[in-house]
Amino acid sequence: MAVTIRQVAEAANVSVATVSRALSNSDHPMSVETRQRIVELAQKMGYHPNQVARSLRTERSPIIGVICDDITSAFTTAIVRGIQDRLKVDGYFCIVINTDWNPQNEQRAIQDLAGHSIEGIIFTETTHQFANQELNLEDRKYVFVHRLFPKDYPHSVVPDEIYGGRLAVDHLIQLGHRRIGHIKGSPAYYSSEDRFQAYRAALQDAGIPFDRSLVEIGNYDVENGYKAAQKLLDLPEPPTAIFAGNDLTALGTIYAAQDKGLRVPDDLAIVGYDDQQIASLARPTITTVTLPCFQMGQASAELLISLLTKGEVAQDEIKVKGELIVRESCGSGQTARSTISKPSSRLDRLEAIREQQKR
Repeated sequence: MAVTIRQVAEAANVSVATVSRALSNSDHPMSVETRQRIVELAQKMGYHPNQVARSLRTERSPIIGVICDDITSAFTTAIVRGIQDRLKVDGYFCIVINTDWNPQNEQRAIQDLAGHSIEGIIFTETTHQFANQELNLEDRKYVFVHRLFPKDYPHSVVPDEIYGGRLAVDHLIQLGHRRIGHIKGSPAYYSSEDRFQAYRAALQDAGIPFDRSLVEIGNYDVENGYKAAQKLLDLPEPPTAIFAGNDLTALGTIYAAQDKGLRVPDDLAIVGYDDQQIASLARPTITTVTLPCFQMGQASAELLISLLTKGEVAQDEIKVKGELIVRESCGSGQTARSTISKPSSRLDRLEAIREQQKR
C-alpha cells in the first residue's frame, strides 16, 4: 500500500502542510535541518507524491517538454539522459518530441506542448529559431541546451568551445609543436568558429605566428577531413600537428597521413574534439576534448527548475567545460600503434566509418 503524506507527517511529528512545503521546496520559511530531515524520512519510507492530485490543484502537471531535432544523435541522447536524471530528483517527468530538422514540426511541437499542462520546455540541439508567443501567453518557461544556431538566447546551456579548443591546441604546443594545422568544421555551426578562434588565441599566446595556409575547412565528417588533411600534408612545409574540428575529421586526417606513408603520432600528431565512441576505437586511438553532453543536460534541467521555482537564474548563459582525453594520436599518451597495418583501401575505411555513424 502506498505511503501517504499524512503518514510521513506523523512519523516526522510535523504537520501535513510542513511536509508538503519541504517536499515541494517551497519558499516558506523552514530550517535547512527540518527540510532535510523530512526529505530523507520520506525517501526512507518510500513516499511518492500524488502527481494527479498535484496537477488538479495547480492546473499544471510535473511534466517538462523536450524538443530535439534528432533523438538518435549520440549527443542528443546523452543530453536527454542528463535532463531526465536531474528532473527526476525534483519529481518531474519529460516528454521528448523529435522534429526531424523541420521548423514546422518544431513550431507544431511547441504549440502541442503549450496546449497541455506542462511546466516548461527544454530545446535540445535545435537548429531553428521559433515564434514563442504561445509560450509567453501561457507563461511557460524554456531553456536552450547545446543550441546549434549562432544567435545568443537567454536561458541557454552551451559547451565552452573556446576553453575546449584551447585545451587541444595548448596540448600540442606543450608537446613542442610550432607548425600546427587546423581543419575547421562547417561554417554553418557556431562551434566551428569558436574552436577556430581558440586555435588562433593559443598560437598568439605562445608567440606562434598565424599562417592562413595551415587552415582548411572540412565538414565534421571523415571524407572531408581526409581531403582537407591531404591539402595540409601536400604543403611545401606541412604541419607537424593538426587540431581537427571533431573526431570524425581527426579520423579522416589519420587516414590521409597513413596513405602518404606517415606514422601517427611519430610523423604527425593529431587531436580531435567531442570524444565520440570512434575516438577510442580508431588505431591509433584519438586524443580529444570531451563534449560534456550529460553535464549540459543536467545543467539545463537545473536552470529550468530554477526558473520554475524562483522565477530567475543566477546567470543567463551557462558554459560547461569539457576535458582533454589523452590517447595515442598525439604521442603523449600510450605508445602509438604505428606498426598496425592499414585497412585494405581508403574506400573500405570510409565504408566502415559510415556503418559506425549509422549505429
